[in-house]
Amino acid sequence: MPRKRKLLAQLSALQSNSSVPPFDALGNLNATPGGDSSPKSSKYFAIEKKNPSQLEADFFNQPCISLAKSFLGQILVRKLPDGRELWGRIVETEAYLGGEDEASHSKGGKQTQRNAAMFMKPGTLYVYQIYGIYFCVNVSSQGEGAAVLLRSLEPLQGLDAMRELRSTSRKGPTKPLKDWQLCNGPSKLCQAFGIDKAFDQRDLTQDAAIWMVPGHDLPGEQDVVTTTRIGVGNRGEWAQKPLRFYLRGNKFVSVVDKKTEREMAAMGHFSCS
Repeated sequence: MPRKRKLLAQLSALQSNSSVPPFDALGNLNATPGGDSSPKSSKYFAIEKKNPSQLEADFFNQPCISLAKSFLGQILVRKLPDGRELWGRIVETEAYLGGEDEASHSKGGKQTQRNAAMFMKPGTLYVYQIYGIYFCVNVSSQGEGAAVLLRSLEPLQGLDAMRELRSTSRKGPTKPLKDWQLCNGPSKLCQAFGIDKAFDQRDLTQDAAIWMVPGHDLPGEQDVVTTTRIGVGNRGEWAQKPLRFYLRGNKFVSVVDKKTEREMAAMGHFSCS
């Protein structure tokens, strides 16, 4: 018995003098307020947290209008060459339905070197240039030549980098851009995210520099305004088709349609604010 007490005393002395916490202390370090005892929450386990799982091929494989609506609330992620990540919530889209759509680059089913990405598998980026200066980014959907234009983002992460990228494309001395001005338009969001023609035909489900992740608190039908597209006024009846979708009340949307919002409120789709 004396020998046993002597061994216990030695063990106790070792624990009190050691710089490494005893087993129970490690268990406490691992614990989280929510009761998760995963070792990744402990400084003694160097496990890197992973980004949320990105949207996969099945998400993009849906009809154009459905995809345009489903994009609202999802998050576009761009990883810059220096490792910084830019995150933006999609708040405005437009659907271009392919061959029948007189406002689409693929009208009549015509496939060219420029619009080839529109005929590729859903989730393929179609990037084109306007005015010989600016870029716009689309994502292919189900349907021959159908794609969704990303019109506006709500910046979430990397806003300083977005300002840097936007400033390089602006001429002369300018005032610093406010948050809502960074990505409130298709060309602006391409500038802010460093998207150019080099991204044409890239696969959002496979690319290491650009992808999408699921958003939180996705909008319901009552949160979405459905109205006409922008800049297609010379396309006859197709100029009046309700193929633009945006989040009502979101200040990062490029163009708000108050008339349509009032009409939707009158029909009981949502309360008029």
